[in-house]
Amino acid sequence: MTGAVADVLLLILQLYTYVIIAAVIASWLVGFGIVNSYNPVARGVLRALYALTEPVFGSIRRFLPAMGGLDLSPLIALLLIYFLQRLIVRLY
Repeated sequence: MTGAVADVLLLILQLYTYVIIAAVIASWLVGFGIVNSYNPVARGVLRALYALTEPVFGSIRRFLPAMGGLDLSPLIALLLIYFLQRLIVRLY
């Protein structure tokens, strides 16, 4: 039973890793003017990514000092996910 719980947790963490990567790439595409954020479809995708990632990024940003426009919260989140995955694998 605990192995199944560990597998589900690992799957959720892996899916959230993909969401973080998609959010980072989407923010780059908007920043470079490749994706028009006024497009309704693009706006819906961007809002969904923002809603999924901002609770984690916001809590990490509170502890990080201001870096002058450089946002390291996705990198910190990915590192935390990596360590959580390794911890779960080691425990189960």
